[in-house]
Amino acid sequence: IFIYLFLYNHLLQIIFILIIIINNMKNLSIELNWTLGDGELTYGKYDTEHIIKINDDITLNAGSAVEYGGNAKNLNPEQALAVAMSSCHMMTFLALAAKMKWPVITYKDKVVAYLGKNSKGKMSVNKIELNPKITFATNFSVSNKEMKTMQDRSHRYCFIANSLSEEVEIIIN
Repeated sequence: IFIYLFLYNHLLQIIFILIIIINNMKNLSIELNWTLGDGELTYGKYDTEHIIKINDDITLNAGSAVEYGGNAKNLNPEQALAVAMSSCHMMTFLALAAKMKWPVITYKDKVVAYLGKNSKGKMSVNKIELNPKITFATNFSVSNKEMKTMQDRSHRYCFIANSLSEEVEIIIN
C-alpha cells in the first residue's frame, strides 16, 4: 500500500506541475514572413521559402519538402511536426524522470514522420516514429517494463501528442 500511495502522490505532483505549466503557457506565437519576390504565383512555380521567427531571437529558414520543390537545407512543416513531437515527448519524459529520481545523462532521438492519406483521403502526417535512446548515470538501470511504462506516460502527458488527431499513429521504440 505504501508504494501505491507513494506513486499516487508523485502522479498528483506531476499533474499539478503540468497544470501550472499549462496555465502559464496559454499563448505561444511565432512570426512567419514570405514574399513572392521576382517570381509569379503560379502553381508549382513560386518559391515556398520563408522565414520563421520565434521570440524575436530565433530565425529559421523554412519551406516545402524537397519532394515538393523545397530546399533540403530548410525546415519543412512535416519535419517541424516531428521535431515538436520528439521535443515535447523528451521534455515530458525528463520531467517524469526527475520526479522518479531517474538519473538521466543523455536523451537522443531519431524521429521518422510518414506521409499518407487520412480517413478523409487527404495527405497528412499519419505516423510518427520516435526512437529515444536514454543513458543513465553509472550503476542505474530500469527494466524494459519500467521504461515502457515511463514512455507510455510521457506520451500520455505530451502536449503535442494530445494536440494531434487520433488518426496519427505514434510509435515509441
